[in-house]
Amino acid sequence: MRTLHQGSATPQPGGRYIYLAGPWTPVCGGIFKIVDYLIQSQAPWAGRRSAQLRPLDTRSGGPAVFSIWSLFTAVVKIVIGRLQGGLAGVHVNIAERLSLVRKGVIVIACRLLGVPVVLHLHAQMRNFYLRLPRPLQRMTRWIFSLASGVVVIGPAAQRFVIEELRVPHERVNLVFNGVPEPADAPRKQRGDEVQQLLFLGRLSDLKGVSDLLYAIARPGFDRRGVRLTIAGGGDVAGYAAKARALGIADLVRFEGLCDQAQVERLLAQADVLVLPSYDEVLPLVILEALANGVAVVTTAVGEVPSLLTDGVDTLYVKPGDARDIAAGLQKVLGDPQLQETLEHNGQALYRRQFSLPGFFAAVARIHRRAFGIAGTPREPAAAPAAERPL
Repeated sequence: MRTLHQGSATPQPGGRYIYLAGPWTPVCGGIFKIVDYLIQSQAPWAGRRSAQLRPLDTRSGGPAVFSIWSLFTAVVKIVIGRLQGGLAGVHVNIAERLSLVRKGVIVIACRLLGVPVVLHLHAQMRNFYLRLPRPLQRMTRWIFSLASGVVVIGPAAQRFVIEELRVPHERVNLVFNGVPEPADAPRKQRGDEVQQLLFLGRLSDLKGVSDLLYAIARPGFDRRGVRLTIAGGGDVAGYAAKARALGIADLVRFEGLCDQAQVERLLAQADVLVLPSYDEVLPLVILEALANGVAVVTTAVGEVPSLLTDGVDTLYVKPGDARDIAAGLQKVLGDPQLQETLEHNGQALYRRQFSLPGFFAAVARIHRRAFGIAGTPREPAAAPAAERPL
């Protein structure tokens, strides 16, 4: 299968277009990947009856001062698009904290220019919102009220936006994120001597990286034939030092920040994805593991427990509990039937709810309602003659 790459998102000349506003750099994680997946899923050029999806960078990957410049540049591009008549709308990917500030500027600029906006919420914003002073809560509600539609990625966020941000329910759209099907890389064969655990994500204690290392280092954990790969940006050197101090450096490999092709390779070789986070929304790495038929061990946080079922398509462990994380991993690694059940059911769940074509189609329907036009999906690659059904 085709691998998605950022570089093929070069805009085509002419026609109408929709900006997908968000960070356009891989170091910014999930929102970048969502924007990238949508752009790479569109047809290269579908004529004037459809819109092109284009990235609108609102945050650099460097210091905050450069983010101010990125935000200014984004507003200028919106102004130019409005004056030239090609800009159909802006799909704003929003989270909390500074993301709310930056995207609030984008939304207000669009309002002043008469450009319609769709807001796409990528955070469990409720706790952050409740800590805000009342004037900032009113400002947040006002920003959301300016959108033609609001996209949420789980039922908890849907309730929050309707009940507390007071967005009319008919303008709130529940859309599950989608990820690509696995590449045609050969999957690891069951029964290999070494069982591979994989962590994918930004390295931080909030993601449970320290807890995972402590779990592997526990005296009762059977480390024979087990290897752990930790992939992602962050304090790689610090966690590598912690692994050495715990005496498990020979069992743990740190890959650092990985591109899409490297992630696909790691998933193809993994037996279990482990993500013992304290706080999440709906991590893309879990969806990518499901797509690749990799068993998932994770914590029941954010939107995850509303979509995945313990013992059916995932195994839940307690956040911050190294003993429970170790026990959960040993349970899956020591029970081939359970591991196979999680793999099979997880992949079936991916096909039902988290496929990239389904995600693109859902976003396109929202764009047609809000902007009067939408992108066109890329046609699936034709199968070789020998694989085509007769």
